[in-house]
Amino acid sequence: MVRLTKEQRSKFAHWNYAHRGLHTPDHSVPENSLPAFRAAAECGYGVELDVQLTKDGRVVVFHDENLKRVCGRDGQIGDYTFEELQQFPLFDTDCRIPLFSDVLDVLRKGKGPLIVELKFSRVREELCQKTYDLLKTYPGVYCIESFDPRIVIWFRKNAPEIVRGQLATHTGDYGEYMNKALAFMLSHCFWNVSARPDFIAYNRSVKTPWNVRRAHRKGTMLFAWTSREPDVDQKRYDGVIFEFYRPKANY
Repeated sequence: MVRLTKEQRSKFAHWNYAHRGLHTPDHSVPENSLPAFRAAAECGYGVELDVQLTKDGRVVVFHDENLKRVCGRDGQIGDYTFEELQQFPLFDTDCRIPLFSDVLDVLRKGKGPLIVELKFSRVREELCQKTYDLLKTYPGVYCIESFDPRIVIWFRKNAPEIVRGQLATHTGDYGEYMNKALAFMLSHCFWNVSARPDFIAYNRSVKTPWNVRRAHRKGTMLFAWTSREPDVDQKRYDGVIFEFYRPKANY
């Protein structure tokens, strides 16, 4: 059942969302950094970002499970306090891992909607609650999404007023840490019957499963991630998450 009104859908549909902010291929403006979010806000784009919890329970904006690629350090976000994380530069720049609250302050100046991805977490309910508490202070338009359907279900039960989305991709993209049966179920969004997402964000580089296409025909919004060239068929999608080019803010 589609629960969003036409007015509610219009706040999110047909926007281009800057993936992890408006960052650059050479990392001079790092992903998920304050300069990247500031640039996206100035250009009028929607924004997509990722949140996790530090060892001391702070909500920060960072994508990877491991710090190695971005910060050159072993370990995960949850292994360090926020103060300790500030010692690690993003891609050898002057930027550091930002607090979610600081990112929200930057995005207040923008006009585009915000997509907040909550990562898989050992402290899932704490991450959900703290993210929700921070979002309640934000005056802009926002929604949440996650690969973890348990997070989407948490928001359905505890914050039903928030627009929620289910992220998904091909079975083989979930990695070796997940058994194939579970990966298949996640890739086909079988938990949607419980999560009841308002949109599905699906990897545009793989074929969309039949049940996702069926949900789209019945009114569930469909977002594409991640477009790296301006060749995405926008007529197929209600929103496009992009990086490394400059589309119009909305279409």
